[in-house]
Amino acid sequence: MAGLAAFAVAAFTPVAAPLDRWLASAPDAGQADAVVVLGSDVDPNGRLPEDSLRRATEAVALYRQGRAPLVLMLGSRNGAASEAESRARLAEGLGVPASAVLTEPRGLTTAVEAQRSAELLLPRGARRILLVTGEHRVWRARRHFERAGFEVLAAPVPEGAPTSNTPGERLSAIGGLLQELAARALYRLRGEV
Repeated sequence: MAGLAAFAVAAFTPVAAPLDRWLASAPDAGQADAVVVLGSDVDPNGRLPEDSLRRATEAVALYRQGRAPLVLMLGSRNGAASEAESRARLAEGLGVPASAVLTEPRGLTTAVEAQRSAELLLPRGARRILLVTGEHRVWRARRHFERAGFEVLAAPVPEGAPTSNTPGERLSAIGGLLQELAARALYRLRGEV
């Protein structure tokens, strides 16, 4: 009975909205040495899905605002296509000079992306970064990048629509938020915070 009640609340009320606000990270102000864009996804033809596009365009906006002189696009391969390279082409098409864009397509996890970023950026003196990822994932990602030697400024992007209008959309939103809560709990259990 409790499961049915929880299902009804999740599907037919806007319960996801306050949870979304609680989990979301606010952006940090300030200048950085580089913008670092965490991986999301890419299809085998190199097309970027919505989450990846949002992150890439946020990086371009931060670069254009003069918040950092360098952009590092992360994102693994899906077949022959690399998310990092697809994002770099997009950034260059939107006016970011190729000389200001680095790519790293080998990271499959946030921890690996943090290590690869450190290998590329720290020798260049780029220690203070604007970290672009989904607004709910900043909390976890920040810890990996701080452990890798970075000072992190959050540059979160929206991840979904918690105020969805249909029961299916609401269930999807609450599912993603609960997944993030579970991931945070796992980080705490492992001592990664």
